[in-house]
Amino acid sequence: MSTMLHATRLLALPLTIAATLLVAAPANAQPAMAQGQAPGWYRMMLGSFQITALSDGTVKLPVDKLLTNIEPARIESLLARAYLKAPVETSVNGYLVHTGSKLVLIDAGAAGLFGPTLGKLVANLKAAGYQPEQVDEVYVTHMHADHVGGLVADGKPVFANAVVRADLREGNWWLSKDNMDKAPADAKGFFEGAMASLNPYVAAGRFKPFDGETELVPGIRAIPARGHTPGHTVYAIESQGNKLVVWGDLMHVAAVQFAMPATTIQFDNDPKAAAPAREKLYAEAAKNGYYVAVAHISFPGIGRLRADGKSYDWLPADYVSAP
Repeated sequence: MSTMLHATRLLALPLTIAATLLVAAPANAQPAMAQGQAPGWYRMMLGSFQITALSDGTVKLPVDKLLTNIEPARIESLLARAYLKAPVETSVNGYLVHTGSKLVLIDAGAAGLFGPTLGKLVANLKAAGYQPEQVDEVYVTHMHADHVGGLVADGKPVFANAVVRADLREGNWWLSKDNMDKAPADAKGFFEGAMASLNPYVAAGRFKPFDGETELVPGIRAIPARGHTPGHTVYAIESQGNKLVVWGDLMHVAAVQFAMPATTIQFDNDPKAAAPAREKLYAEAAKNGYYVAVAHISFPGIGRLRADGKSYDWLPADYVSAP
């Protein structure tokens, strides 16, 4: 009996070893691919001012169908030259400026107004070391959803202690129910998004529009760049002889619009004004060599321009590990 039991155990031993090896095998397998990105913020110094770029996320845009004043074949060839094709993964960026005495946010991202891949700006602001209630002022380049949606959450101001500022013409246009009622059906959402985002600040007495070129705080000046929207504004930031201009939606598609600055987009309220505004600021940036920060250039969207005939080269800012 004992001999038969011993033999049975010997016969079972290879099966036990094989089973053990099969169970242990996954320990040596490759791990599943991790998901997600590092927090989307990037810091640099501009004189004594600290600039923090904040990513709201990215969204795929069918730029071949959106760009105007350009032949479709030319769009395709310029995208291909940059190893791109439509739809183009497009960044949505905001910029936090610490002047030493004021904490100023320029554009607030989309929150939930522009699809599920956006809405990360506030989380990235926190990851960068700041809290929304610390922001003193929010400057809006214009009131499209991907620039103002992040101002509110559940109908309440996200930046509880901040004053929100935008050009008077911008507020008069997008916060007008009469204008919304007259707008085409496919444009009414722009008005609804602007009203939902700004009206809580209006009700609290913390929306303070300005009229045209204005110094808002020492070192930050609002400059009209109308055309994309009626009150579209860029913000010039200067400290200790250094300059950066936040462009908002002066442009959208680097691969196309740096090569052909006259290219417009369907989102432009007045394309005949938007193109000259873009060309003027392109030329000024290239001539003077200052930094620009752009809402829809690949994050962090900060760089310089160099003229190349009638086109421009984009020169991204050098990465700095400890600004």
